[in-house]
Amino acid sequence: MKYSDYAKWTNRATRWIEDHFATLRDKPVRAQTKPGEIAARLPTHPPEHATDMETIIADFEQIVPDGITHWQHPRFFAYFPSNAAPASMIAEQLTNAIASQCMLWQTSPAATEIEEVMIDWLRQAMDLPAPFKGVIQDSASSATLSAILTMRERATGFTGNDQGLSAQGRLRIYCSAQVHSSIDKACWVAGIGQDNLVKIPTNADYQMDPKALQEAISADRAAGHVPAGLVLCTGGTSIGACDDLPPLLAIAKAEDLYTHLDAAWAGSAMICPEFRPLWAGAEDCDSIVFNPHKWLGANFDCSIQFLRDADIQRRTMGLRPSYLETPQAQEITNFNEWTVPLGRRFRALKLWFLIRAYGLEGLRSRIRNHVAWTKELEAKLRAHPDFTITTDSRLALFTFQYTPKGGDPDQASADLLQRINDDGRIYLTQTLHEGQYVIRFTAGQFDCTRDDVMTAYDVITELAG
Repeated sequence: MKYSDYAKWTNRATRWIEDHFATLRDKPVRAQTKPGEIAARLPTHPPEHATDMETIIADFEQIVPDGITHWQHPRFFAYFPSNAAPASMIAEQLTNAIASQCMLWQTSPAATEIEEVMIDWLRQAMDLPAPFKGVIQDSASSATLSAILTMRERATGFTGNDQGLSAQGRLRIYCSAQVHSSIDKACWVAGIGQDNLVKIPTNADYQMDPKALQEAISADRAAGHVPAGLVLCTGGTSIGACDDLPPLLAIAKAEDLYTHLDAAWAGSAMICPEFRPLWAGAEDCDSIVFNPHKWLGANFDCSIQFLRDADIQRRTMGLRPSYLETPQAQEITNFNEWTVPLGRRFRALKLWFLIRAYGLEGLRSRIRNHVAWTKELEAKLRAHPDFTITTDSRLALFTFQYTPKGGDPDQASADLLQRINDDGRIYLTQTLHEGQYVIRFTAGQFDCTRDDVMTAYDVITELAG
């Protein structure tokens, strides 16, 4: 295929995309295939000679769509959303064509400077104070790893990168059991270790207990360990738990701990002033992550890490060999020095298109609708005699069990979830909460409607029998 053929085939792809979205509501949400079925339809050896694009696209149409779980389906109510607003999709097409490697300012001046401005637009949209700067990461996992590495270096006097951790004492990171598993993995990768991630008990609202946190820190200091950082959450993955930040941040400040707030899902809602009490005190955190690709409409991957003092993370992550220097320009922003990867995509372009195409008020309206419709569904299920709401809605997330009389709620809920997802009209997932098997519901797909959410009630109650 030649560049001169690009328009022909991209127009063909565009027609497929338009038809795909026009008919998406009629398709099963979750892929209805068994393991190995897709691979069995592919040749076992790579082609020695070129294949014409007509054949390639025809194979795509026959194999891929039915083998995909449709994250853009308006009745995708599982996990958290991973959106792709049309304006963001167009920006991604342009990004793919430009194909810049945006590791340095000089390799991508527009990408670097648009990223700086987009970070500040979002900072303003969330009413965070002006000192916050930031960087676009691929995912919240990478942002969290960057924060954990920064905790490690700060606690070791910035000697860990050079000397390793063997003589540093046991570094300790604190969080609650409501945080995402990416915090556990970050401690693995950073060399801190799972045993040094201290899970603090929570109160009746599933918020980290300040008294228990203080006791854990004091016990660790008495044992000769090195408290290094505190990870907080706003909108935890399992049930949407939100820590009460001010008392925890006060302890962190007194104990000189670096703080990271995981708001990967719920952070998008903070463009709405009425939801900001959920993260009151966030302005005092050192690092905050949220994912525009979850609930704001940006294509995956796009994760924002705000930093109150970016120099601390740059000191942790920055490495500038001579071949990455920009002569006569030592104080410019090179975003690779803020992150683990050297290579970077032009992720800021989709934010620029997205925010301008819908405006903050258009984005707020979607989030507000998702929250309101979720609460309406929750109320309908609460009124049904065969269902129990196990955790109340936090923003657009709640959990429930199927609890018919005389049945085992865990097994009944698991069986119901299997029937729901095999049916295909909606897609839900599960979690374990206080030892119970519960079903999660979360709304957030960009074009979801109230009717889509209310369809969930019809499907759930119908298949419950």
